Amino acid sequence: MFIQIIQGRCHDAEALRRLGDQWVEELAPGAPGWLGGTYGITDDGMFVGVVRFESRDAASANAARPEQGAWWSHMEHCFDGPVEFHDCDDVTLMLGGGSDDAGFVQVIRGKADDTERLKAFMTSDADALHEMRPEILGATLAVEPDGTFTETISFADEDSARRGEQMGMPDDVRKEWEALIKEQSFLDLHHPWFTSSR
Repeated sequence: MFIQIIQGRCHDAEALRRLGDQWVEELAPGAPGWLGGTYGITDDGMFVGVVRFESRDAASANAARPEQGAWWSHMEHCFDGPVEFHDCDDVTLMLGGGSDDAGFVQVIRGKADDTERLKAFMTSDADALHEMRPEILGATLAVEPDGTFTETISFADEDSARRGEQMGMPDDVRKEWEALIKEQSFLDLHHPWFTSSR
């Protein structure tokens, strides 16, 4: 799987949603290899899109289509300033990946020196994680070559996610996490929406 993260400050959420719906209806049928996406806007107007393709080649082929370029020329007017694109060939699924049934999504952007260790940590005991945090429906971890990562966590709802946060991590797990992560920031998507090729 290949993931592209799109991030930018949005000043016209209504137009952005409308253009997103237009893409799914009119352009998605001509985008082989597109799998779907998770999207949302934070309270302070930051749009985040986590778009999944079967491969980098499929994403590149989609980006090269003239109709994609024409569509984006309209979409970029919904943003203030430049839009960031982060391309990730290194993708790990946790608990089966994300979920279109999520009522709340948290996107964590960070950096790690040892990404192999980070991936092993994230996937080491899925059964224990599910038992401890049943409100987590699934997650994806997308890693860039420099160690920057984007973790997208799907929760059943925000209330249960906040209750789960208050439980805290066991000391040994917390210490390992702190040793792995150099920096991190959180983007809360209170009203996420989803697209899917299925």
